[in-house]
Amino acid sequence: MTAGAWSFSKIKSFENCPKQFYHVNVMQEFPFRDTVATIYGKEFHTACEEHIRDGKAIPPQFSFIVPTMEKLNALPGEKHCELKMGLTADLEPCGFFDKNVWFRGIVDLLIIDGDSARVVDYKTGKNAKYADVGQLQLMALSVFKHFPQVRKVNGALLFVIANAMVKQSYSVTDEGVLWKPWLQKYAALAKAHETGVWNPRPSGLCRKHCPVVECAHNGSK
Repeated sequence: MTAGAWSFSKIKSFENCPKQFYHVNVMQEFPFRDTVATIYGKEFHTACEEHIRDGKAIPPQFSFIVPTMEKLNALPGEKHCELKMGLTADLEPCGFFDKNVWFRGIVDLLIIDGDSARVVDYKTGKNAKYADVGQLQLMALSVFKHFPQVRKVNGALLFVIANAMVKQSYSVTDEGVLWKPWLQKYAALAKAHETGVWNPRPSGLCRKHCPVVECAHNGSK
C-alpha cells in the first residue's frame, strides 16, 4: 500500500493519531459529514472567492469582512482565488489531478506582484492561539515552483471571527530548509503505509471527537 498524494491536512491528521488516520483516511470507514461549522466555512470561502474574482457583493451575514476584502482587493498584482496547485515527488509543478501528483495544496487567495507574492488563508475558527503556519509554508513552497519568478512570499492566516492575523514571510533561498521537515513527515506517513503499523496517539480529542470506537483510548469506553 502506497501513501499516494498528500496535503497539509493529511499530514496533520496522521500526526494527531495514526490509528484514526488509518480508519478514516485509508479505509474510509467514516465518510465525512458536514457540520454547522464546516458549512459556514465553505459559504464564507465562496463569498470571498466570488467577491475578489467576480466583484460579487459579500452576503449580509458576512458583512463584517467587507473592509478587509476591500483592502485585499486594492492590493496590486494578479489575483488567484482558490488556486489548486500540485507537485510531483521531484518537486516539479503539475496539475492538481495529474496521475503523478505527489502533493496537493489550495490557496484561498494568491496575489502575484512581480517577484513577490501574497498568500492569504481564511480561517473561520474562533481562536488563533494555536495557529499552525505549516500550511503557509507549504503554500509558499508551491508558489515558488508554480511561479518561478517569485522570490518572496508574504503569507497570512486570517482569522475572521477572532479578528486576528498570523503573518509569515518566506524567501526562495530557504526552500531546502523549509522542505526538510515536510519530507520527513511524509516519510513517516509512507512508512506506516508500507508496514501497516498505525499506532494510536491518545490525546484530549479521544474522549469526544474520535469515531474509532474500537480503540482502547476512545472516550466511549
